[in-house]
Amino acid sequence: MTFQPTLLCVHAHPDDEALFTAGITSHYAEQGYRVVLVTCTNGQFGIDEQGRGGAEPGHNPLWVRSTRAGELAYAADLVGFSRALTLGFSDSGMRGWPQNDLPETFVNCDVAATAQLLADLIDELDAAVVVTYDENGYYGHPDHVMANTVTREAVRRSSKAQRLFYPVTPRSVLAEFMPKARAAQLSLPAWVEEAVADIPDESVDVVMNVSRFSERKQRAIATHASQTDNADLVTMAPELFELLFGTEYYQLAWRRNEASVACSEDLFGGLS
Repeated sequence: MTFQPTLLCVHAHPDDEALFTAGITSHYAEQGYRVVLVTCTNGQFGIDEQGRGGAEPGHNPLWVRSTRAGELAYAADLVGFSRALTLGFSDSGMRGWPQNDLPETFVNCDVAATAQLLADLIDELDAAVVVTYDENGYYGHPDHVMANTVTREAVRRSSKAQRLFYPVTPRSVLAEFMPKARAAQLSLPAWVEEAVADIPDESVDVVMNVSRFSERKQRAIATHASQTDNADLVTMAPELFELLFGTEYYQLAWRRNEASVACSEDLFGGLS
């Protein structure tokens, strides 16, 4: 059997796979790598059919859950995932919402048990490279933070993971993008408006030019049509969209072999 290198992306909600890592997944799928998605929650506290957020009276979580599942299936295939799995946890809602206290939410998961489940999957897939958010969850969402906690523990427990990367946006990119977005009077989602902008350019370890997939990434975001807070990303002018999405930046958060040599343009660089 021919060895097939595997990339595993751990995301918190349906649509995160389109927003954060669609460039690398499209790239590595095109190169013949196996690309696998784990989505931790069902995202049922997203925006419902009446435009209500998860903390608003009358919100319809059942509609959101089923709708987002269908959107995810299409988008995951579009951006190169050959397999898409879910851990099945309930969405925890935004920081400070009462849903944070519900026992079935991801933020209240058994970290050790969930990490072991993920570690077993990593080893089953022989996934050398794993990607999830940084310790702040990119912008502080409780489910993103828990995805980091669980994934960091999982790679340590696994025998096959070689590297863990975080997708980041360096401050120079946000410094260029935000004034242009505001000049265009765009309504931006929270993950952009509240992004942690203190990632210095020199902290980036891998830079991936994925501009050839920009149109595909925009279509993938559009697939998650129920989440209307991303609407202006879908209609954004191509040159502005490419500024934010045409290059993906990654920090190396962990590696099994400290002596391994990484490549600044390839998450798998130097791995045999």
